[in-house]
Amino acid sequence: MKRLPLIPTIVVALAVAAMIALGLWQLLDRLPQKEAFLAQLARNPNLPAVPFPRAPDESLLFRRSSVTCAPPVTVRLAGAGAAGFRAIAQCGGGTPVLIQLGTTRDPMAKPVWSGGPATGYIGHAPDSRSLIATLTDHRPPAPMLVAMPPLAGLSPNAPPDLDSVPNNHLAYAGQWFFFALVAATVYLLAARRRG
Repeated sequence: MKRLPLIPTIVVALAVAAMIALGLWQLLDRLPQKEAFLAQLARNPNLPAVPFPRAPDESLLFRRSSVTCAPPVTVRLAGAGAAGFRAIAQCGGGTPVLIQLGTTRDPMAKPVWSGGPATGYIGHAPDSRSLIATLTDHRPPAPMLVAMPPLAGLSPNAPPDLDSVPNNHLAYAGQWFFFALVAATVYLLAARRRG
């Protein structure tokens, strides 16, 4: 068998090492961080209410809160999976506030709400960024109050759900290890064939 070519071997070895490092990072760093974050979110609904945040703060997700919605108020519908559509109000005032008023199965519904006090829990506003934009912009979505009880005569919103927060770090680690194995195997087969 011929000697392995130096430059391609170094490139493949570096690529495999990088993939293994990324897998270990997902497994040993990101996964424990996400599990700790999910444990915090599981406690949040039972903690005292907090003022509604004006900027994204992931640590407040699922905390109880309240806000007063100042006119003018615009209401739009957004898809909500099995629940049909969620009605989201954007309140006027200095800093716009979003409130998920409730849900409806009618895609043509035009909920009317003139504003006022609302209570519920802190959730994420719908994220209108493209997939490519979310890869480069890691800011969390804006906060939104999910009204409980619902407003404007709508059906109730779903309670806080940990399953809505993705935890894919174990799968990501497996993918990186698999990519490293495939790269090493393909290179060794190609080198053997060359020899």
